[in-house]
Amino acid sequence: MVDIVEVKSPAQRKEFVTFPTKMYRDVPQYIPGTYEDDMEDWDERKNPAFAYCRARCWLAVRGGETVGRIGAILSRKANEKWHTRRLRFTQVDFIDDNEVSAALFAAVEDWARALGCNEVHGPLGFTDLDREGLLVEGFDRVSCWFTYYNHPYYQQHLARLGYEKDVDWVENLIHIPQSGPIPERWAKISNFVLRHYHLHLFTARSRRDYPKILNKVFDLLNVCYAPLYGTVALSEEQVRRYAGKFAPLINPKLTCFVLNEQEELVAFGLAAPSIAKALKKHDGKIFPLGWIDLLHAFRKNDTADLLLIAVRPDYQARGVNGVVINQLLQGSISMGLTLAETGPMLETNDKVQTQWENFPIEQHKRRRCFIKRLDG
Repeated sequence: MVDIVEVKSPAQRKEFVTFPTKMYRDVPQYIPGTYEDDMEDWDERKNPAFAYCRARCWLAVRGGETVGRIGAILSRKANEKWHTRRLRFTQVDFIDDNEVSAALFAAVEDWARALGCNEVHGPLGFTDLDREGLLVEGFDRVSCWFTYYNHPYYQQHLARLGYEKDVDWVENLIHIPQSGPIPERWAKISNFVLRHYHLHLFTARSRRDYPKILNKVFDLLNVCYAPLYGTVALSEEQVRRYAGKFAPLINPKLTCFVLNEQEELVAFGLAAPSIAKALKKHDGKIFPLGWIDLLHAFRKNDTADLLLIAVRPDYQARGVNGVVINQLLQGSISMGLTLAETGPMLETNDKVQTQWENFPIEQHKRRRCFIKRLDG
């Protein structure tokens, strides 16, 4: 028999956050998220998304042992923007047992009906910057710290419970050319665009300059990502929170901020050396010792994670993305990086996908948002 227990105490929240790390301990492809951030996500005092969200999460317990988990988020802002009545499921993990998965999703669906929702979809987070999408291809590849990993059987469980595809994201592995026509081509494009449109690059005098520019990054993100699936605008409090999260990842060689003559941010790109191995070693915990391996990953690595890229709508189709790509490419070469991994890109987002087509790339992962219409 499976008992579904709602998470209410700090101890239960810790069990909720750490369950997948225990479940996937011997799976080399699984990479945990940062433990501290995952704990804060469910703390109403620390996550500003609770200003417009309600959320609950549950554990599946059998014989005193945790065998599954699931969360649910009601985003009023998303439903208002997209004219829907949907509840999101999130952070779902379970053993390969039909009784367990059915009990977990029943808890979510019962709450959805009580809230007056007519659909459940996910996995999605509080915002588009949280982990989203169930892995459906690429199970043999190492995950990124900002994406989910799950066993192949999850997909069969969701299908059995009546969930269908709503949208897919794809991820690319890019082989970074160290010299030759590709770097030369992007350098020429960048130089031309900067001159032609009177643009220039932001240069930080010290790390204290980054928080201010990062606030502009997330303001621009609100504009550029607005049409994308399930997105909502980040509040000022959320902008500050995400800026604080990304600031420690900043490496001047792997960032690009493009400004116009009015000193307005018109494009940006953020990448960082992969911290997957460091997080794996320490179960996602930065403290007390994880930070040592994180610093080592920043200094010595062969892979970059491409975190965010955007161009202001009125500057799109002008080659401004070439400035960003050139800056990240030249920085990667100077650091000896040979691979770069994109984050999830909507399969319908041709603008972001086609910018990598001149590189040697491999589409190596696919993840999916599922949806189920509820009866009555």
